[in-house]
Amino acid sequence: MSTKAAAPATTTKAPVPESVQKKVALKKDRATRRAQVASMLVKKNAKRRQTYFKRAEKYVAEYRKAARQEVAAKRAAKAAGNFYIPAQPKLAVVIRIRGILGVPPKPKKVLQLLRLRQINNAVFLRINKATTNMLRLCEPYVAWGYPTLKTIKQLVYKRGYFKINGARVPLESNLQIEKKLGKHGFFFNDTATTEIYTVGQRFSHVNKFLWPFKLNNPSGGFRNKGIHYIEGGDAGNREDLINNLLKRMI
Repeated sequence: MSTKAAAPATTTKAPVPESVQKKVALKKDRATRRAQVASMLVKKNAKRRQTYFKRAEKYVAEYRKAARQEVAAKRAAKAAGNFYIPAQPKLAVVIRIRGILGVPPKPKKVLQLLRLRQINNAVFLRINKATTNMLRLCEPYVAWGYPTLKTIKQLVYKRGYFKINGARVPLESNLQIEKKLGKHGFFFNDTATTEIYTVGQRFSHVNKFLWPFKLNNPSGGFRNKGIHYIEGGDAGNREDLINNLLKRMI
């Protein structure tokens, strides 16, 4: 009895629907675009970091040059038998240390203009005749002095919040500064802190962008908020010693 081998069954692939082909092509196109955007961002970020580094080096060189010039001026004055008188400070940091009870209308209005609406709020202030008169009016309710570059950086880096669309937003990246202040020439933290420290032409733009700093009570507490610093209290101008107070409050 002879048996014939069964012929293998031929299978034909069903045609891929056009909609599926379009979806696959669209996914490939999107993946290619994402890869291109990612590569462009990597190159752009590398270039941005290089620019940041060069500017930071420039600022460090300027700070060192200014410090050397001041030391040379002190030595020259001492050699000539004179006294070296440094330039008047252009920047102050003002901290509110008292509440609203018993505050007269004028000092209260000055505190509002300085954006010091809560206890332990701090702001940077350009020193001129107008701001000096304002500080005299509200001096019993604030402590103020002249910050160093180190103190300014600690305030911005550790307590820095920015005003973006009326909201208090924490400092998380240099892109925040670049988006809001890039048109004024500020692209990262060091440019902003340098503008504050030197009280440059665009100081007001950076200062308005900064939300008033919210500080802690100083470690060890205050001595006496009701009397002036030179009388053993805490209020008023304490010049360079404000940095010690800020160090305890940051």
